[in-house]
Amino acid sequence: MTKDPPYQRILLKLSGEALQGDLPYGIDTGKLNAIAGQVKKVQETGTRMAIVVGGGNIFRGATAEAAGMDRATGDYAGMLATIINALALQDALERSGVDVRTQSAITVTSVAEPYIRRRAMRHLEKGRVVLFAAGTGNPYMTTDTTAALRAVETDADVLLMAKKNVDGVYEADPHEDSSAKRFLKLSYLDALNLRLQVMDATALTLCMENDLPILVFNLRGEDSIVRAAAGEEIGTLVSGDQSALQEASATST
Repeated sequence: MTKDPPYQRILLKLSGEALQGDLPYGIDTGKLNAIAGQVKKVQETGTRMAIVVGGGNIFRGATAEAAGMDRATGDYAGMLATIINALALQDALERSGVDVRTQSAITVTSVAEPYIRRRAMRHLEKGRVVLFAAGTGNPYMTTDTTAALRAVETDADVLLMAKKNVDGVYEADPHEDSSAKRFLKLSYLDALNLRLQVMDATALTLCMENDLPILVFNLRGEDSIVRAAAGEEIGTLVSGDQSALQEASATST
């Protein structure tokens, strides 16, 4: 007898760097195909999945602003980068046999549907993977905020935050402090008050206000997306539960 998946609907947040792999720039085809393969496995369990993709592997608005570019212009350029990543992921998913639709928050009707919530919900009900590109369509908003917003809008049961080089939320940067402890569980208020690097404060507050759990995990782990979607205890779970600061693990993995 097949066990029912713990989550009926999830939203996966992928950074642009996740698609970059070990390349200095752009998209690593091997990494892209591996992610597509994991998404297919999750779909086969009956869990419905939407994905928000970042664009940092191609263009970063904040970096451009530091070099003198207008912030809004830089953010719009970053939105275009997320569309490139979404189209690449769409192609990899389709080659894997997954039915997928890409929706963009800015108008690019030649390559993607406009973002319409009811249409996105219908795609999910039909078992399609939905890729959300171009952020919220507004400058000054991160793709973390987009992920939180789209997860709430599509009634996701959990927001999966796939990280490239870290396996959860730590009390300090584990790359700078090898003794830093990883939290197994955190409350939203803990994450906000301690200024932990879960996601930006706007996104975290939106999750808190809508009681949306966040699972932060390492994308580089074997079948990590599949394991996270299956409800395995990997990474760090941020939720509305009472503070669990005492449950920090002694070592990183």
